[in-house]
Amino acid sequence: MPLLGGVRPPIAVLCVLILALAGLTAQVLGPGSDPVVPKAVLSSQQHYAEDGAIALRASIDERVTDLRRTATALNAGKPAEPEDVLSDLGTTYQKWTGTTVVDLESGDVLAARGERIPLGWLDKGVLTGEHALIPRMVRLETGDVRLMTMALLDWKDRPQQLLIASNSLSVPPITLGPFRTMAVVARGGEVLATAGFERSEALNSDQERKELEFLQKQMSDLSGRAAERTEDHPVTAKEPGSRGYPGISGSVTGDEYNGRVVTGGYASLASSDPEEKDSVAAGLGLTVVAMLPVVAEQSGATGRELYGLIAAGALVVLGLLAAAVLWARVQRPLLRLFLESRRLARGDLTRPVGTFRGGEAARIGSALERLRGQLGGPGGPDGGKGTKRGGRARFGIRAQLAVTAVLLLLWCVPVGLLLNRTDDSVSVPAPMVNDQRDRTDLVSDRVRRALNEAQADLVSTSRLVDVADRAATEKVLEDALRQHTRYAALYVVDAGGEVAARAGGDPHAWSDEKDLPLVRISGEGGRKPVLQAGAPLPEEGGTLVGEVRVEFLNSLLKRPGLGEVRVADAKGRTLAASDGFLAFEELPREALTDLVRAGSVQVGAGPVENGLLIRDGGTITVAAAAPFSGGGVAADIGWTVVSWQNADRFQITAYEQEDRSVLAGLLGLAAIVVCLGWVHLVVARPLRALATSAEKLADGDLKAVLYPTYHDEVGAVVRSLELIRQQLQTRRQQQTRRPADPRSADPRPGEPRLGTGGR
Repeated sequence: MPLLGGVRPPIAVLCVLILALAGLTAQVLGPGSDPVVPKAVLSSQQHYAEDGAIALRASIDERVTDLRRTATALNAGKPAEPEDVLSDLGTTYQKWTGTTVVDLESGDVLAARGERIPLGWLDKGVLTGEHALIPRMVRLETGDVRLMTMALLDWKDRPQQLLIASNSLSVPPITLGPFRTMAVVARGGEVLATAGFERSEALNSDQERKELEFLQKQMSDLSGRAAERTEDHPVTAKEPGSRGYPGISGSVTGDEYNGRVVTGGYASLASSDPEEKDSVAAGLGLTVVAMLPVVAEQSGATGRELYGLIAAGALVVLGLLAAAVLWARVQRPLLRLFLESRRLARGDLTRPVGTFRGGEAARIGSALERLRGQLGGPGGPDGGKGTKRGGRARFGIRAQLAVTAVLLLLWCVPVGLLLNRTDDSVSVPAPMVNDQRDRTDLVSDRVRRALNEAQADLVSTSRLVDVADRAATEKVLEDALRQHTRYAALYVVDAGGEVAARAGGDPHAWSDEKDLPLVRISGEGGRKPVLQAGAPLPEEGGTLVGEVRVEFLNSLLKRPGLGEVRVADAKGRTLAASDGFLAFEELPREALTDLVRAGSVQVGAGPVENGLLIRDGGTITVAAAAPFSGGGVAADIGWTVVSWQNADRFQITAYEQEDRSVLAGLLGLAAIVVCLGWVHLVVARPLRALATSAEKLADGDLKAVLYPTYHDEVGAVVRSLELIRQQLQTRRQQQTRRPADPRSADPRPGEPRLGTGGR
């Protein structure tokens, strides 16, 4: 018999798996201390840095795109004076610290607004070659760094002019929350800008100044470590198969001070789509670092964790019992059958076949004893007549496998379903609630800015619209629709409400009433909400309307680690969502609707964001709502971004212990299925078939040839039975031939025997 066949390998594998699972259970569920900083807090800081990097990248790319688009629109129109160019640019977009128009032929400054822009960095390499007019960072005399964006103004019969706009590489204007600081870091770890630090002169004590100095030093240290890590390629820096943020991101921890540990997250600026290479910000080598001191949560082992050692010991005991059942009721009888059948096949018929307790082994043993009698063994019945068959035992090998499975399930079920179970009393770290609120406010600001940007683009495009020339207007609209993927349709509505020109999808009704906002929602009762943004035409009296795709808003809401995110109107109806939704449907929970209404209440200068921890029905939900606030036409439309997620998604020790307990139960169940399924397929099924074949053979069926299924113990018994069958066939043939043979018959009295000369 091969060493890897038969009943012994699955039993041995089962014992090894049980011991391995017991060791794993003792290690992951045994006594231990909670981490100083929960993994959930570190992951939250990483996601916060990713949000900051996305906001900074979008801000830089939008500024570059807006300047180039403005230059393209100006080049398509009539020549304009430099002062008028800068005036219109400042009126439409209030996003640059300084703007300048330079005559490329003479090098003179024709017009300037805002902060003074130095021109010493302008050279031939900036204006010509493959990297011509590529935005670059320039350091001012004050030590500050500015991003210079350039666009060419080229009119016929006029010298070429260079439009330059500078803006600071400051931290994105997002809500940092209490105690959090953020920095923009260049290659090499140089901190270009920070936000969130208090001024030392505003502090009241030396202890506060000392703490501020400590935090600033920690930010410098974390920035250097983050810049070093972001130098790797995004593909090699991530784990195989990981997805999510397209750039490089992660978390780091710093030193401890006054019972608080410095935690940080970092994220490099990356294109929103890894396949796209046209993101200017992604090529600047910038990294956003978010830092937050959190209270250290060092604690000893809990009583619940001691159950891990008990569970490991119980698994060893039950596993040994299960292995003992398989050894005593399956393996030993099978080996005895192999020895007995081989003895009979070799012709040793002196001893009776041993008795077996029950099951298929008893049936086969009874059949072997009857076969021994048929072979002429002493004390055996003649031909098996009058003997009592072994019958079908009530508890066969399948019953033994079921008993083994029940023994192991006595461990798997309680461990997987009862051990380390959590309820709504789990302590959720305060930073998780704060981060949910602050990140929701960040998404709200991002959506509001996107709507403001959409309306500003319409204002810029409206200057090129000529209602009198429908063909030219539709060409302008088609070009704008091709450049701005956020729009589903663009159309011009005249003073009478009629559509004068259009591009894209079918237009919807638009009203010019003064009390209606320029960004509005319609389409109630339809399959999708219709989001419209309008820009009044300068002279014609009509309106340029753009319909923003709902899918565009949905893409802005998808952020890892934030759960489900929706945009709701003042009535709590859904307008957009990170996941699927029905147009204008209510929020799934009444508490979320109340949270949206509470966030819309005017407090001080305006509505504020709110966070909430909901404990209901044994589950914990972290929710937040952030109404639109700030500037722009979308600030007063009454919309709110609301997000929520179950706390069991957080990497908190209590939930991790519960998940590990469930995993241990599932691993035990997998061991049961694999090993006992192995025994059932390799041993149980062939053994049941063997019992039936042995009984038929004992009943006199000598025609069916017996073939072994596997070369193991059962196969060896089958081969022995086949030899016995052949012996019985030979014996029967001899018995049949003996009366018909004249040489073997006795002669009548007085007749001579053959061969004695009686002829």
